[in-house]
Amino acid sequence: HLILDHIDFDVRAGEVHTLLGENGAGKTVIANILSGYYAKTGGEVRVNGEVVNLTSPRDGLAHGIAMVHQELMLVPAFTVAQNVMVGLDAPAFSFQIQAVEDKLAALSARYGLQVDPRARVETLSAGEQQRVEILKVLYHEPKVLLLDEPTSLLTPGEADHLFIVLRAMTDDGKGVVFITHKMREVFAVSDRVTVLKLGKTQ
Repeated sequence: HLILDHIDFDVRAGEVHTLLGENGAGKTVIANILSGYYAKTGGEVRVNGEVVNLTSPRDGLAHGIAMVHQELMLVPAFTVAQNVMVGLDAPAFSFQIQAVEDKLAALSARYGLQVDPRARVETLSAGEQQRVEILKVLYHEPKVLLLDEPTSLLTPGEADHLFIVLRAMTDDGKGVVFITHKMREVFAVSDRVTVLKLGKTQ
C-alpha cells in the first residue's frame, strides 16, 4: 500500500514551510519519517546535504530534527520541568531540577512561550500544555521543528500567539515545518507551502 508517492520536500533554515492537505493526505506520515518515528521504505533523508538514516526519534534529535505531535504526551501530575526531565537521555536524577527549570525559563522568555516551569501540567490550559510540548522539544536545541496540526487544540487567539512563537524560531535560524489543513493559517504563517493530496505533492 503506497502512502507517499515520490515526495520531494525540503525545509531551509529561517523559514516556515507549511505542509497543507486534507486529513489522510499523508502529512503526518512525512513528519514522522523526517523525525525518525517511522522507518521509510524508499527514498532518502538528507541533513545539510548528507544522507542520514533515522531509525528512531533519538536519531532525529541527534541530527537536530524534532517533532511536536498533535496528541499531548504529558504526565498530568508532574510539573513542566519534571515532564521535560522524563524525556532526557540520562538517569532520572542525574539532572538538577533547578538547572532544568532555569533553562526552561530562559527558553520561555526567548521564544515567547509563557509557562511556569514549576506548574503542574494538570493545572494548565490546553494551549499552555501545548507550549510545554514545544518547550520539551526546544530543550534539545533542534535546528528543525516539525509541528503536526499544532492549532487543533487552540483558540484563534492562542493560534495567533503560536505564529509569533514560530517567527521567533525562524528569526533564530531554525527551520519550521508547519502541518495544517486550514487556509487561514497558511496565509498567516508560511514562507513556502507544499500541498499534499493523496500522498502526492501538487
